[in-house]
Amino acid sequence: MISLTMLAVFTVLAVIGMPLAFALGWAGLAGVVLGGFPMEQLAGKMVYALDSFPLMAIPLFMLAGQLMVRGGIMERLIELADAVVGRVTGGLGLVTVGSAMGLSSVSGSSVADATALGATLGPSLGKSYSKAFGAALVASASNLGPIIPPSIGMIVYAVVAGDVSVGALFMAGVVPGVLLGVGTMVLCSLIARRRGYPISGHAFTWARVGKELRRSFIVFLMPVLVVGGIVGGVFTATEGAAIAVAYALVIGFFITKKLRVSDLGPALLNAGIITAVVGALIAFSSQVTYLLTAEMVAPQVAEWLTTLTENPLVFTFLVMLALVLIGMVMEANAAYLMLVPIIAPVAATYGIDPVYFGFLVVMNITIGGITPPVGILLIVTSGIWRIKVTDIIKEITPFILLQYGLLFLFMLFPEIILFLPRLVGY
Repeated sequence: MISLTMLAVFTVLAVIGMPLAFALGWAGLAGVVLGGFPMEQLAGKMVYALDSFPLMAIPLFMLAGQLMVRGGIMERLIELADAVVGRVTGGLGLVTVGSAMGLSSVSGSSVADATALGATLGPSLGKSYSKAFGAALVASASNLGPIIPPSIGMIVYAVVAGDVSVGALFMAGVVPGVLLGVGTMVLCSLIARRRGYPISGHAFTWARVGKELRRSFIVFLMPVLVVGGIVGGVFTATEGAAIAVAYALVIGFFITKKLRVSDLGPALLNAGIITAVVGALIAFSSQVTYLLTAEMVAPQVAEWLTTLTENPLVFTFLVMLALVLIGMVMEANAAYLMLVPIIAPVAATYGIDPVYFGFLVVMNITIGGITPPVGILLIVTSGIWRIKVTDIIKEITPFILLQYGLLFLFMLFPEIILFLPRLVGY
C-alpha cells in the first residue's frame, strides 16, 4: 500500500511538472505519513544518504571536466581528430565524434560534453550540414560521456547498487564505448555520403598526425593516470577525481596556458549546480528507497519475475525493454535512484554478473538522454542551435536505433563488456 501510494504521488507530481527531486521528496513524505513512521526519520535518512565518501567523486569529476574544457582541451582534441579523419566525406562529423570520444575520457557527463561540443563545433556543423543534423550528431556523440570512463552515471550506479566496483564498471565501458564511437562515425559517414555533404578539413599527413598526438599526449595521460590508478587500487574513485582536478589545473595554467583565474568561479559554479541537482535527487530518494526495502518490494518483484521466467537472459531482456520505456520519460539520475535498489538485488538472485548488468543499465538509461519525449540532450542541443526539438528527432532517429542495437548486442555477448574487467583482475 505504501509503495503504491508513493508511486501515485510521484507520478502525479512529475506529470504536472514538479522537478523530479521534489516529486520524490513528497512521495517519500507520503509514505512516511501513511506508514506511521516518525517524521524525524525523513531528515535523518536524507543526511545519511549524502554522507558518502564515494559521492564526493561526482563534483570533483564535474569540476575537472569544466577546467579541462576551459583550459583549451577542446581545441587540441578537435585538431587531433581533424588530422586523423577530417579529410573524408562527412569529415567534420567524424571530427565531432572523435572529439566527443576524447572529451568523454575526461568529463564523465553527457550534458557537459554536449555543451562543450555545441559551443565549439556548432557553428561549423550548422554551416557545413543542417542545424538539425549537427544537433543530432552532437547529442548522440555526447552519450559517450557516461560510457567511456570516467563516468558520473557509473559512480551513481555503484553507490546505489552497493555490490559493484566503480573501477570494474569503468573498465566495462572501454570496449563498448570505442565500438559505439566507431559505429557512430560509420553511420555519420554513410549519411554524409548519401546526402552529398562537402569534404572539409586538411589533407591527411602522418607528420600532422604525429604533431597533434604529441600536443594531445598530456591530455590523454589524465584518464590513463586517474582511471588506471582507480582500477589498480592505488586510490579510490574520489581520490582519483581530486587528482583529476589538480591535473586539470596544471594543464590549464602551465601547459595550454588558456585557463585564467577568472575561469575558476564559473567552473566551480557549474560543477556546484550539477552536484546540487544530483544531491537533491539522492537525498529525496533515500526515504523512498528505505520504504521500498521495508516493504520487501525487491523480493516480491523477484518472486513475481521467476513465475515469468527462470532464464537470466530473458530476465535481462525484460529489464532492458522496461528501461527503454522508462528512459523515454525519466531523467537519468532519478531512474538510477528509483530503479537500481529494486532491480540490482533481483538480478543477483538470477546469478547475473553485477558488472555486466550494471553496465547495461547505465548504457540503457544513458540512451534515454537522446530519446523523445524527455531526452535532456535534445533540449540542450535545441537550445544551442535555437531550433525545435521535433527537427532534431527526425535526424537523430538512426543514431538512437544504432545505440539500442549495440546495447542488445552487448547484452547477447557479455564478453564484450566483461573482457577488460576480467583482464585487469575484477
